[in-house]
Amino acid sequence: MAPIVLFTDFGVSGPYVGQMMAAVYRTYAEARVINLFADAPSFDPQASAYLLAAYVEEFEPGSVFLCVVDPGVGGERKPIVVEADGRFFVGPDNGLFSVIAKRAKKWIVKQIVWKPERMSETFHGRDLFAPVAAKIAKGEPFASKEMGPTSLCGFDGPEDLEKVVYVDSYGNVITGVRGAAMSRETIFLAGGREICWAQRFSSVQKGQCFWYENSNGLVELAVREGSASQFLGLGVGDKIMAISSGDAVGSLGRAQIG
Repeated sequence: MAPIVLFTDFGVSGPYVGQMMAAVYRTYAEARVINLFADAPSFDPQASAYLLAAYVEEFEPGSVFLCVVDPGVGGERKPIVVEADGRFFVGPDNGLFSVIAKRAKKWIVKQIVWKPERMSETFHGRDLFAPVAAKIAKGEPFASKEMGPTSLCGFDGPEDLEKVVYVDSYGNVITGVRGAAMSRETIFLAGGREICWAQRFSSVQKGQCFWYENSNGLVELAVREGSASQFLGLGVGDKIMAISSGDAVGSLGRAQIG
């Protein structure tokens, strides 16, 4: 039984994730639910799109991703389902699924036409998206209509995003750039520093800042036994820049504390 995977910007406190899970179970009591992210970039579908795309391969085909980063809830954005390489993504058409579709070998986009008997103006995650995700996981039909596959909001965006898309609890700075697209000679400019590549934390000295390809394939800026976010003064949405080693000016400050 493939899981329903939650990806939201609701935060780790408050009732919202629990309410979404309850809505899933009301439709599909036997559902297997995994809460992947409750702290996706707040109000930022673009950053969230690059973060989400890095994690989908961990989940088997048939998995249903219930995704709510929806600052335009109640507005004109469409409620959609994207089927991409055998996985399903339920949520708003606001750019959140654009990277998933761009990188998929095969995808279909459908607008959700089904409506519940009662739907809040401000909590479509609970009232619309959660029941639809549960229906998909259960194999139960719901009303929808097919959309053009390239009509997704944000589909014409960049392949990689030179911005911060997540800061973890250690202060490591995750970017929207895939490590496989970079060479080891690439230097990143961030927070007024030139940051060079290292393979792992143990490759550098305590307090040294470096970049590496993290376990989900994204470029991550880190400080050994420290916080890169604090050291570089970076948060979600801040820009970084990749340059070749020959373009480095060497005068922006050493990427090391102290």
